[in-house]
Amino acid sequence: MTQPAPKAKSALAPLRHPVFRALWTASVFSHIASYMTDVGQGWLMTTLSGSPLLVALLVTAESLPFFALGLPAGALADILDRRRILLATQLAMALVLAILAGVTLTGAITPWLLLLLAFSLGTASALNDPAWHSAVPELLPKDELPLGVTLNGVGINVARTLGPALGGLVVAAAGPGPVFVVDSLTFLAVVAVLFRWRREPTAVLPAEHVLGAIRAGFRFARNSPPLRSVLVRAAAFMACGSGITALMPILAFETGRGAIALGFLLGSMGLGAVSGAVLLPRMRARISIDALIGAGSLTLAAVAVAAATLRTLALLSPIMVIGGVAWISVLSSMNVAAQQASPPWVKGRALSAYLMVFQAGVAGGSALWGAVASSADLRTAYLCISAGLAAGGVLLRGLRIAGVETADHTASGHWGEPVVAGEPPLEAGPVMVLVESTVDAENWEAFRRAMQKVGLARRRYGALRWSLFQDTAEPNRFVESWIEDSWGEHLRHHRRISMADRTFEDQARELVRPGSKPEVRHFIASRPQQGPEGAIRALLGRTLRVASMRHDGSGGGS
Repeated sequence: MTQPAPKAKSALAPLRHPVFRALWTASVFSHIASYMTDVGQGWLMTTLSGSPLLVALLVTAESLPFFALGLPAGALADILDRRRILLATQLAMALVLAILAGVTLTGAITPWLLLLLAFSLGTASALNDPAWHSAVPELLPKDELPLGVTLNGVGINVARTLGPALGGLVVAAAGPGPVFVVDSLTFLAVVAVLFRWRREPTAVLPAEHVLGAIRAGFRFARNSPPLRSVLVRAAAFMACGSGITALMPILAFETGRGAIALGFLLGSMGLGAVSGAVLLPRMRARISIDALIGAGSLTLAAVAVAAATLRTLALLSPIMVIGGVAWISVLSSMNVAAQQASPPWVKGRALSAYLMVFQAGVAGGSALWGAVASSADLRTAYLCISAGLAAGGVLLRGLRIAGVETADHTASGHWGEPVVAGEPPLEAGPVMVLVESTVDAENWEAFRRAMQKVGLARRRYGALRWSLFQDTAEPNRFVESWIEDSWGEHLRHHRRISMADRTFEDQARELVRPGSKPEVRHFIASRPQQGPEGAIRALLGRTLRVASMRHDGSGGGS
């Protein structure tokens, strides 16, 4: 008898889990208040200084810490207790907003103090975001994770719609000070929920140190072509696209409607983003992710032209709704691509690299277009933004992102455990791995090409250097060689190698002489015993003692 197909879960299924439901609810209110704060800060700077550059530098001040702290924050999210990180960062943001509220309500605020507090808020946010995004898989079963990610996106876009409009109304009625007070209190509400979360500890063996984890994240990003494509396209898009919202306080001022206009313009973009989130699944089913990003960039370029030429709120608001659809289409597509290009062990660091590049584009773009608006005028700045978005959408088509969703990052386990004569210490190293293969002459070129993909995978997983050698005396003999930091790093490589990387290895192994097996050797650099004499010798140079450990070569790994 045919079993009925399992019933699809409701989009609200993740809300059945108490901790996720409480955190999601608290975060929605916190995001609404944060968008209200964006209006309050923008309008406060406009009243303190009429300089478009200083107004745009507000966005730069909040975004710059993401560039400076991106990889360290991702490493901390991957190796430390995320709950404790979130408690510290949420309390820090509440404190900064309380100080901002105090100096605003007492009249002690200045443009440069406002920029300093915006920078402090951005610093806490930069440390918070990787841990926040990485915590979702701990709160939900695996089959509900996509629904949870979608709900988080819906919550942010609802806040993007309501927050600016509410912020504009409150600022117009009572000034920006009360907005900052409300935002500070919402962070305390998130802290209260985090205190209730009893996170079960997770162990990853062998454990990583912070600096090593940062280096591993950097190596992965540098040697992952799909992730590099996402990062380049995100930087180019944000360098221009960020100027549309960064200059919006000046645009609102020129409409003659004040803070209410700013709230409506930002709210219109938020409404478009919510609408775009609903339409995205249908659009993705019909066109590729690359075409979606290109179309979104060109649409946003047209919106920038409208911002350059129109000053009527009734006309600008619906155009900003269209801009919101284009905005969420591009950003959501690139965010999803960044996650799909990364295996679980480095996801926090990969997302941090994405946020770092994203926010660097925001910081640099906001400062650039603020300077253009100051030296020329707002119309010129928006026209230049439009030209940049259109050029980027056309010129970067070669950096294709489509296809990352099909990569299988599941750990393959096909290497198994290395066979050793006594387990070396985890900190022992560097480690050199040699893999010898016999390849017949007719397969030499194909083998070299296949091994280039293998080498790139080795570098992603921690190889400091990788090379492929051919024996001059026995040309059929090839030796693959790579160096890793330590024995612990090599063991992590064993546990992380994915099904996608196994495919590269299998393609190369098919070209090895039939009946032969790759022979794998490990070599560890060891230090002499540390006493006074050993310390002196260590300063003069490292003495290498090679410990050779032979693997049986089955499975084609090390």
